[in-house]
Amino acid sequence: MSHPDATTAHTPLARVAGLALALVALVGVLVLAFSWPTVTMDPKDLPVAIAGPDAAVAAASEAIDEKAEGAVALETVDDRAAAVRAIEQRDVYGAVILGEKPEVLVASGAGVAVAQMLTGVAASLQEGVNAQAQAAAAAAGAPAPDTIVVAVTDIVPLAETDARGTGIATAMFPLVLGGMIGGIAVSLVVIGALRRVFAVVVYGAAGGLLLAWILGGWFGSLQGDYWANAAAIGLTLIAIAAPITGLVALIGRAGIAFGPVVMLLFANPLSAATVPKEFLLAPWGEVGQWFPPGAAATLLRDLSYFPEADATFPWLVLGSWAVGGLLLSILGHFRTAGGAESDAEAAVAV
Repeated sequence: MSHPDATTAHTPLARVAGLALALVALVGVLVLAFSWPTVTMDPKDLPVAIAGPDAAVAAASEAIDEKAEGAVALETVDDRAAAVRAIEQRDVYGAVILGEKPEVLVASGAGVAVAQMLTGVAASLQEGVNAQAQAAAAAAGAPAPDTIVVAVTDIVPLAETDARGTGIATAMFPLVLGGMIGGIAVSLVVIGALRRVFAVVVYGAAGGLLLAWILGGWFGSLQGDYWANAAAIGLTLIAIAAPITGLVALIGRAGIAFGPVVMLLFANPLSAATVPKEFLLAPWGEVGQWFPPGAAATLLRDLSYFPEADATFPWLVLGSWAVGGLLLSILGHFRTAGGAESDAEAAVAV
C-alpha cells in the first residue's frame, strides 16, 4: 500500500491567498473597465441643428435646454436643407425645423439612442407649439386652432438588414479580439522582426477581405462599398496587431501585455461603438477616438451610413497606429539587446 510522500512540498498558504486575491483584483478591473462607461453614461452637449424664425428659435432653444438639461447643444443653421447637409456630414445628430410645418430630423444610422431622444424632443415640441397656438387663439377670441403635428423624419435610416442598429456595435469587440489574437499569435509563432511585419500585413489584408464579406455581404451589418469596408477592417486589424508585435520585437514577450491592457481594457470600453461619444463622461469619449477601436467604429459607421462625412481623422488614427507598430518591428530588427529573440535567431530568421 503506497503512501503519499510526506516530504512533498505544498504551495504556501500565503501564496495561495495572494493568488486568489490577485485573481479577484483582475476580475474587478475587468468589471470596472467594461461597466464604468455604461454606468457613467450621460448625454451631454449632443450637437443638434435648429432652423426657423429667430423668435421661434429662441423660444424653442430655451424650452429644449430646460427639458434636455444640457444633453443637447443647439447649432443654428439657415434652413432645412442646411440641416440635412449637416446631418449627412455628421456635424450634428439631428435637427429641429420650426415654422408653419415644424419638423424634427433624426438619423438612426448615427445611433438609435439619439434618434429616440430626439423623437421625445419632437413630442415635447408638439405639446409646446399647440399650447402656444391655443393660448394665442383664446387671447384673440378666435376658435381653437387645428392640432399642429410635429413630423419626425429619419434622414439616415438604418438598413433593413440591420433594423436594430446593433451590427457595427456587436462586431467591434470580436474585431478588437481578432487584432489582439493576430498580434499575439504572430509574436509567439513567427521568429524574425521583418517576418512579423509581413505576417501582420498579410493577416490584416486577408482578415479585411473575409470580415467585410461576412459583416456586409452575409450579415448585412455593413453597408457601402465592399472594398472600402475591407480596407477599414484590414487596417484596424493591423493597427491593433502591429503595436503588439512591435513591442515584442523591442522588449520581448512582455510586449504582449500591450494588447489586453491598452486595447481591450482601456481603448475598447471608450470606443463609443454602441453610443455616441458625447454619452461618455468627458473627455473620455474624445480620448477613445484616438485609439483603433474608437476610430474603427466611427469609420465603419461613416462608410455604411454617412458617405458625405469627412472620415479623414479615423483613417489617420488607424494608419498611424498601424505604421507606428510596423516601424517598431523594423526597429526591433536592428536592436542589439533586450529583444524578443537572440541576435543569432534574428539574423537567421529575417
